[in-house]
Amino acid sequence: MIIYESNRNWLRDVNHLYRSYTMQKIVRSTLWVGAGMTLINFLVHGVFKLTLWRIETGTFSLLGIVLSILLVFRTNSAYDRWWEGRRQWGNLVNNCRTLAMLLHASLPESDLESRRFMAAHIANFCIALKEHLRGGVKLTELIHVTAEERDLYGTKTHLPNFIAAQIQVNVQEKVRAGELTAADLLNIKPHTQTLYDVAGACERIKKTPIPFSYNVYLKLYISAYTLILPFGLLPNFGYVGVGLIMFIFFAFIGIELMAEEIEEPFGLDCNDLPIGDITHTIKQNVYELLEVGHPEEPKPKELYQKVF
Repeated sequence: MIIYESNRNWLRDVNHLYRSYTMQKIVRSTLWVGAGMTLINFLVHGVFKLTLWRIETGTFSLLGIVLSILLVFRTNSAYDRWWEGRRQWGNLVNNCRTLAMLLHASLPESDLESRRFMAAHIANFCIALKEHLRGGVKLTELIHVTAEERDLYGTKTHLPNFIAAQIQVNVQEKVRAGELTAADLLNIKPHTQTLYDVAGACERIKKTPIPFSYNVYLKLYISAYTLILPFGLLPNFGYVGVGLIMFIFFAFIGIELMAEEIEEPFGLDCNDLPIGDITHTIKQNVYELLEVGHPEEPKPKELYQKVF
């Protein structure tokens, strides 16, 4: 994720855009369109001396209004998905902290084994969820896992659910053993339930993309709009019209590709959510709250870029 301070340095922020993979795609596509339009203009006016059929510029205004409405809906839908993902991970942060705080208040200070178990499993749930949303859990990233646990985890198709279940089972066992009270269980249960709720909400975002027909229709509309632009701009502006076509295409395709980038917010693109960093924060917080020291594992390296 690109981390920056808004309204601090306009030119530096704009200059940083070229590092974005999406922006590189936009620029490459725009240059290809410019090259194609230059070739068309050269062949039509310079070689064959033809006269292009002219379309009145008012037509493009009407078509542009329709396209703008579609792009606004597309951008809003994509940003809603991005923001919903951020809200869910913010909810996960708060509930993991609260769960750790309640366990700290309920478990005896001398019961370091239970405290370490809870701290490791809360942290591992977040690590597993992060990788689950990215296509598969990497068992080597989990912390304080025995060889037997690693073999067991390798057999699970939904590891975040299994780890959350282990937390709940451990709490229930302590209630039956008298180490926790029924009141403790009532306080803790909503926060363990939230682990499932957050995982389900994130899976909903990941597995329910923008409808395919809508996505393809918008791409076809942008392509068709760009292809008819020469009939309105090249006869009047010549090679200057090529620049105008490139600028219009840059604006429309840029909005579409940026929406595509943020609609699935759990990946490693430069504008995706920093869930690796959030996971590291949760891990540090729960270990501190349960007073069992800090995990020794280093912070995972993500594709973050800071602009200051």
